[in-house]
Amino acid sequence: MDPRRFARGQARGALRRRSLVAAALASPLAAAGAGAAPPQPTRAPLSRIAFGSCCDQADDQRVWDAVHAFRPGLMIMAGDNVYGDVRSSSMRELRAAYEAADRNPGFARMKRELPVMAIWDDHDYGRNDAGAEFPWKQASKDLFCAFWGVAEDDPRRRREGLHHEMTFGPEGRRVQVILLDTRWFRSPLRRTDRRGAPGRERYLPDDDPAKTMLGDAQWAWLERQLRRPAELRLVVSSIQVLAEGHGWERWGNLPRERDRLLGLVRATGAAGVVFLSGDRHLGAIYREDAGLPYPLHDVTSSGLTKSYRSDEAGPNRLGEPLGEVNFGTVEVDWESRRVAIALRDAGGVERRRLDLALDALRAR
Repeated sequence: MDPRRFARGQARGALRRRSLVAAALASPLAAAGAGAAPPQPTRAPLSRIAFGSCCDQADDQRVWDAVHAFRPGLMIMAGDNVYGDVRSSSMRELRAAYEAADRNPGFARMKRELPVMAIWDDHDYGRNDAGAEFPWKQASKDLFCAFWGVAEDDPRRRREGLHHEMTFGPEGRRVQVILLDTRWFRSPLRRTDRRGAPGRERYLPDDDPAKTMLGDAQWAWLERQLRRPAELRLVVSSIQVLAEGHGWERWGNLPRERDRLLGLVRATGAAGVVFLSGDRHLGAIYREDAGLPYPLHDVTSSGLTKSYRSDEAGPNRLGEPLGEVNFGTVEVDWESRRVAIALRDAGGVERRRLDLALDALRAR
């Protein structure tokens, strides 16, 4: 999406957005900041995308200068967009986190100037590592929708969860962005028997067939989205999809669900799938190809303000993890049909890179 076209659309819709936000702010569950103006589908090709996660409103946020310098046509916020774990139904902490984010000049500029698609993770859901059992998830969803400017007639307002999809560009140059909700429906995880031990840090794989990551309704929705035509599909999961070797949150905690996700890519014949993830406070790139129609990759960008260095095992990781503040970028060269996905540091310097041919992202 051309940022100038987005700006014109933003101006045309300003009056309606102000009325929606005003109505939201009148609610005791509403955040104090004005909602972002969501992007709109466009026939113009989308060729530059930024993505990131883990942005603490109390931390330094100089990274936004580098994000803006990249000039993305879309910004994907992949979760933990604020840190607002709550202790009661008042949602006081999460409300305050959103208010603080809107007071941060860099964050506020991002919301104001860039087309944004956002999904939550645990700390903007309301509780560390929480899933379906979180008692105040509807209140949290109301705050999320007000903060990110989700329109009253948006399907996310009427259904369970916050999963969402948009497709940009004309036939032959379509980018589909699928945001998965890995919180609202997710079953409890199996806790470790050796907390902190390498590979068993917090959780263990649980093969219980009754447990779910996405819930039946979201699984059915995802299958429909994967059957839609697109040349590149960015499937955004707040937690890592392909990572192995650690015991933190990841799809591998529910291996049947991970197998179901990869099997759905195979069964639908969906071309162009690349997973984007966050959550971990480190950057990394993973690859899986066993039993798949083409190699799948998971690019983790985390975090925009959070980072730590890790020497954890990564049997399917490409290279070493990036233990510093980072954001991700996607650049599509439609003429050569190639995609470059990079992890960049707070100064915008490329630190890790994955090069893919679009024509290789389809069944052999």
